[in-house]
Amino acid sequence: MNTIIFTVATLAILGLLLAIVLYIVAQKFKVEEDPRIDIVESLMPGANCGGCGKAGCRAFAESAVKEGLDNLFCPVGGNAVMQKVAEALGQKVEAKEPQVAVLRCNGNCEKRKKTTRYEGVASCATVASLYAGETDCAFGCLGYGDCVAACKFDAIRINEKTGLPEVDEEKCTACGACTRACPKLLLELRNKGPKGRRVFVACRNKDKGAVARKACLSACIGCGKCAKVCPFEAITVENNLAYIDFTKCRMCRKCVAECPTGAIHEVNMPPRPAAVKPAAATPAAAAQAKPAPAAKPEEKKVEIPVQKSE
Repeated sequence: MNTIIFTVATLAILGLLLAIVLYIVAQKFKVEEDPRIDIVESLMPGANCGGCGKAGCRAFAESAVKEGLDNLFCPVGGNAVMQKVAEALGQKVEAKEPQVAVLRCNGNCEKRKKTTRYEGVASCATVASLYAGETDCAFGCLGYGDCVAACKFDAIRINEKTGLPEVDEEKCTACGACTRACPKLLLELRNKGPKGRRVFVACRNKDKGAVARKACLSACIGCGKCAKVCPFEAITVENNLAYIDFTKCRMCRKCVAECPTGAIHEVNMPPRPAAVKPAAATPAAAAQAKPAPAAKPEEKKVEIPVQKSE
């Protein structure tokens, strides 16, 4: 009995001594944390998506407090959250244009035929590491949905008919997770544009024109016609591929009409005005129409000479 009591007492004293040591060490090496970090974190949306370039909302808050807001932006919270954070820190922040992810590939099942068959892990990253894909286009979408799995906001789905991912711009937060997940770099963040209108080249094929067109009927062939008609110098052609700079584009849509393969897409644009054709005369209208009166022949005056009597 005495042995048990002695053992318990020894363990209790030892535990108390260790607790005292740990308390002293914790107080000595304690790191004071700025309370503003907790305030900023409470203002964040809590998505922890990494769209800001940080590990999560806590890391964003720490960076905002220590380094400032010059190089930080929360795509999920947008300008509203950034304004609240700036007010909490007594700083100023410039508003940014809202962005959305767009797919730079239009090679659906009809325009880009499959020439091989893949049987294995349904992953774009896996297929891209093994070979170009099931079609002759080495730059096109593989369609296995790595972008869908990466999206935390349910903003992307695979269209079963086309085999291509579709982005729901109402749900997309422009966090960039899908752009990082795509091994072909086919998803790009672009400005939504006024009223959600935007124009972009839905292709990344850098092969020469004939090769690109053979692999996909809607591929960009690098002809440069779009760049020639653009009045704002927003289009450049490099490595047989056209690209539209959304910061310069004024969405006149001249390039869309000029593209021979339909590789340039317009989103949420109003319909083009139809050409005005002269109205055809109906039989009733023709019957009611009165013929114009015939012009009377011009009367000529003939002067008859009068003989004077002598």
